[in-house]
Amino acid sequence: MSGDPNQFRIGISTSVIQRGKTGVAQYLFALLRAFLPYAAENHFVLFVLREDLPLFDFVRGKMQIFPVSERHRSPIKNIVWHQTHLPQLARDLQLDVLHVPSYRRMLWSHPCPVVATIHDLAPFRVPKKYSAARMFYGRVVARCLAHRQNAIIAISENTARDVSEFFKIPDERIRVIHNGLEHNRFFPGDHEQARKEAAERHNLRAPFFLYVARLEHPGKNHVRLISAFNKFKSASRSNWQLVFGGSDWHGAEAIHAAARQSPFASDIRLLGFVPDYDLPNLYRAADAFVYPSLYEGFGMPPVEAMACGCPVICSNRGSLAEVVGNAAAIVDPEDICCIARQLTAVANDAELRAHLQATGFIQAGKFDWNRTAAETLSLYNAVAQTAENFSPLRQRPSLT
Repeated sequence: MSGDPNQFRIGISTSVIQRGKTGVAQYLFALLRAFLPYAAENHFVLFVLREDLPLFDFVRGKMQIFPVSERHRSPIKNIVWHQTHLPQLARDLQLDVLHVPSYRRMLWSHPCPVVATIHDLAPFRVPKKYSAARMFYGRVVARCLAHRQNAIIAISENTARDVSEFFKIPDERIRVIHNGLEHNRFFPGDHEQARKEAAERHNLRAPFFLYVARLEHPGKNHVRLISAFNKFKSASRSNWQLVFGGSDWHGAEAIHAAARQSPFASDIRLLGFVPDYDLPNLYRAADAFVYPSLYEGFGMPPVEAMACGCPVICSNRGSLAEVVGNAAAIVDPEDICCIARQLTAVANDAELRAHLQATGFIQAGKFDWNRTAAETLSLYNAVAQTAENFSPLRQRPSLT
C-alpha cells in the first residue's frame, strides 16, 4: 500500500457492523470490495474495532487499517468515540473526506468534509422498532447530526424522501446511490445440486420458503409470516417448510415463541446467521424467497434471491416496491391472509414461479456494486472540492 501524501485520503468508520452480522455490514463489505480497484490511486483508512480485524483481511495490503480498542465497542462508548477520538484521528491523518456509513454515528464536529449513509429512517415509520432510547436517538439526536454532514447518501429514493421529510435536509445535500449487487457471488445455479448441499449442510430435504433477515420483532414481521405459514399448511397439507436465516436481535424471543407454538413447528427451521459463503447456495436451493418486512430502506436479500434464480414474494413497504419493481409477488405485510394466499399461489403454480424467476433475474441486473462504488467516490471528490462553501453552523435544525 502506497503512502503517497498526494493521494486522495478517504477515512471510513466501520464500527457499526455488529461483528459482520447486519445489513450495514454487508453494505460496507460490498462497497469496500468494489473500492479495491481504486486503492492504488486513493489512500483508504479504515477504523476497525480490534475483534473485527479478521473480517477485513480481504483489504489487507491495499487499504490502511487503523485498529480501535474494544473498550469503544458498546453503543454509548462507541458514540462517544465517534464524537471525540475520531475527529482528532481524522485531523492527525489529514483525511480529505470521512465517511460514516450509518446515521447512528454521524459526527458533530468537522475535522474534514464528512459524508454519512442513511439506510432508512425506520424509527419514524415503525412504532416500537427499537428501545425507547434508540428511538429517541434516531428521531431527535440523529436529526441534529444530519444537518452537520456535508452530504448524505440515501440508498433509495424512498429513503431520500424520508430524509427530506423528517430531517428537513435540503435536497442538494442528499445523493441517492442505490445499493448494488455482487454478480460474481449471486447468480443462478443448479437447483438440484444446491438442494443436495442444503440437505447435507442444514438437513433441508423438503421444498421450502426462505426468509433471510435478522430475527427482529416486530420490524421484520416474522410472527405474521409464521401465522400465514400456519394457514398455508392447514389448507394445503403440503410438505413445504419455512426457513429463517438470521441472528437473534431485538424482540427475537417473540419469534422463537411463535415458531415453538406453531402446530407445524417441525416444519419451521431457524438456521441462525448464514455466513457469506453459504448464502448464495441457500438462495439457489430455496423454492421461493419471502420477504414480508414492515419497512426497509432498500432490502438487499430480495434482489440477491432474484439474482440466484429464486422466485420472490415481497412486501411493498418502504423502498421494497421501488427495489423489486414488478418482479415479485407482492403482499400487504400486515394482512396474514394475503401472505398466506401468495404462499399458496407460488407453491402450487410452477408457471408463476418460472415467471417470477425470469422477471426477477432481469430486475436484479439493474443493481451493481461497481456502479455504486464509482458514484460514491464521485461524491467524495465533489464534497472535498466544495466543502469550503458549506457552514454547518448555519444549518442547525429547529426541533419544532
